[in-house]
Amino acid sequence: MTLPTVWFVMVAFFWTGFFVLEGFDFGVGALHKVVGRTDTERRVAINSIGPFWDGNEVWLIVAGASMFAAFPNWYASWFSALYLALWLLLAALIVRGVSFEFRGKFAAPAWRHTWGWTLTVGSVLAPLLIGIGLGDLLAGLPIDAAGDFTGSFLDLLTPFGLLLGLTLLTLSLLHGAAFLTLRTTGPVLERSRALVRRLALPAVALVLVAAVWMVVLAAPGGWGYLAVAVPAVAVIAAAVTALPGRAGPATFVATAISIGALVAALFVCLYPTLLVSTTDPAYSLTVTNSASSPYSLQVMTVAAAVLTPLVLLYQGWTYWVFRRRLRTEPAAPASAAA
Repeated sequence: MTLPTVWFVMVAFFWTGFFVLEGFDFGVGALHKVVGRTDTERRVAINSIGPFWDGNEVWLIVAGASMFAAFPNWYASWFSALYLALWLLLAALIVRGVSFEFRGKFAAPAWRHTWGWTLTVGSVLAPLLIGIGLGDLLAGLPIDAAGDFTGSFLDLLTPFGLLLGLTLLTLSLLHGAAFLTLRTTGPVLERSRALVRRLALPAVALVLVAAVWMVVLAAPGGWGYLAVAVPAVAVIAAAVTALPGRAGPATFVATAISIGALVAALFVCLYPTLLVSTTDPAYSLTVTNSASSPYSLQVMTVAAAVLTPLVLLYQGWTYWVFRRRLRTEPAAPASAAA
């Protein structure tokens, strides 16, 4: 395997890890007003992702940075094409991050209500916009021989991109609701389980359509067909475990696999292309014609081999430390329980 191919796999790994980890953060942020009817219940939902959301967003930065360093032409063409969409994405992410910090600064209902809605809107827009951008890689954009984007903002709204954005948004909502079934108790837990049941079937339908569409666009080989089958099987498993009304760890694992496998399948179907040109297939960016110099890739490989395992260990330790459920009511003292 050549170094450009290794770094294509690494970029795919970072994007997959981002959606597996940040996907449930998006879902909880979007659903916190639905699962929480009182301010205390909403705070419990938000606090369930409090120790994790900012660390999980680092994966987005690493994914973009790895594209910039390993495939600068890909980064330049794709990010230039998505210029206006990226401004919307940055606004959504900034408002979402500020909402986490500002919502609890004052107890005034209007203050918390406002920042609660900004959290919801930011958490909905982010996976939708990122999904549209990722879908455009496979659906194609008008790119000329120099790698310059020659279309308009409306050209970014490809049918497959819109479908993938909606699918990733729905999977994020399902993933977030499943996460809340592991982290909460009482009414928030019951409402989260009910949401998992309601979201399961729409998620199955969207994933199946997206998987078939990927195959139609890419006509992949055996590995491609296997890759698109994994998210379909995983989301069906999530629905099977959730429909009886007892969503739990198995459901969360299935939703994590489904959202991660869907993103990974996109990159499997895309390889060896990086960005399809609808102007002329000869103008498409590929792993070969867009990679950095061999020396740059060698240095990056050494750094990634050392740092990536450390990041994974640190995040795993964080999840272990904050593994306990959050309660809407304080736990009874030991003497009272006795």
